[in-house]
Amino acid sequence: MTSAPRDTSRDRRIEDPTNLYLIHPAAHALLPLALRWRVSANAVSACGLVLGAAAAWLFYRWRLPGAATLGLAAGAAWLIADGLDGMVARATRTASALGRALDGMVDHGVFALLYVALAASLGTVEAWLLAVAAGIAHAVQSAVFEGERARFHRRVAGRGFVPYPPSSNPLVSLHNWVSTALDRRAAAFEKLLAASRNPARVGQDYGSRAAPVIRAMALLSANMRLLALWLACVLGNPRLFWWIELVPMTLILILTLSWHRRVEAMTVRLHRA
Repeated sequence: MTSAPRDTSRDRRIEDPTNLYLIHPAAHALLPLALRWRVSANAVSACGLVLGAAAAWLFYRWRLPGAATLGLAAGAAWLIADGLDGMVARATRTASALGRALDGMVDHGVFALLYVALAASLGTVEAWLLAVAAGIAHAVQSAVFEGERARFHRRVAGRGFVPYPPSSNPLVSLHNWVSTALDRRAAAFEKLLAASRNPARVGQDYGSRAAPVIRAMALLSANMRLLALWLACVLGNPRLFWWIELVPMTLILILTLSWHRRVEAMTVRLHRA
């Protein structure tokens, strides 16, 4: 069987070690099987949701010996499926706005299940309130993180900001609006890139400066959240996970966003000089 082409959609400079050495290699190893069996990207996303639900059930039982670690393993399988669906879509040229929105909804859905499972396992009003607050913080952090990553890849390739085409699907429209909100805030850099006679050079210059920022922002990734959740359960206090999202991760978001905007401003000044 012919091996699947190496996925080049991700810049290794901004990936955390769990993606580089576990999640992405495992997804790539499964890609030939998915293509051979003609499994669609949306079907892979659905399998990921099932795996995420299994992780939530195991974390619900976090007091049992080994349950949290099994939950971590099921969560890692979900993350592999989350990477695989995009690989399948690109390899089969079946990427779509609906598939992109579905992938995002599955990601949020899995964590919603995890929060519900943990809050139910604790069974207190305080736990439910913490779960809701952390869930809101997570939704904002995750949307910004994924938007910044996509923006980085687009710019490094020398492509300017192009609005998504209008969609009659309200979920797709909402996803597109949220994911491009910061593109609209970075107007000065986007104008520079669009007007440049050599956008590839501008993108490469920007990429060398911005890569450390986006790599630091990977502390907001689903991988890191899953590890934080596992550690909190192993330590016997799942509430720690929600407080990590509410305080340290919010600070990381603010600091890295500010850092990224400074990188953009510096790049604009240098190329206009």
